Amino acid sequence: MGDKLDDESTLESLCATKGMRMTDQRRVIARVLASSEDHPDVEELYRRAAAVDNRISISTVYRTVKLFEDAGIIERHDFRDGRSRYETIGEDHHDHLIDLKTGRVIEFRNEAVEKLQELIARELGFRLVDHRLELYGVPLDDERG
Repeated sequence: MGDKLDDESTLESLCATKGMRMTDQRRVIARVLASSEDHPDVEELYRRAAAVDNRISISTVYRTVKLFEDAGIIERHDFRDGRSRYETIGEDHHDHLIDLKTGRVIEFRNEAVEKLQELIARELGFRLVDHRLELYGVPLDDERG
């Protein structure tokens, strides 16, 4: 979706704004995260970062991901596959549809769903300030088989 941090330096700038010391290895990990079109887990982030700089260890990736998450720069998702996946926090909100067969994550935004969630919160006496919607499914082709 177009709401990702398109410019790799934006994630690095955000880290600097949060007062984070940006080592070369953290820069590589930030760039890998910013350029990811999928929702990689730590092992995949490590593979991609180590391909750029083979001195990066998996423990460095774990520590950096935790640091970025605690700073509110990236978001962690647990899509029922037993591994935490990460994405940069973008400008616009979006939801996720997870293909249970392949693990593929599809980002989407639907105005009717957004309005319905706000309506439900209001009917229950709340002002909606945040939400996360994850849909899980299998392709229709598999059911027709």
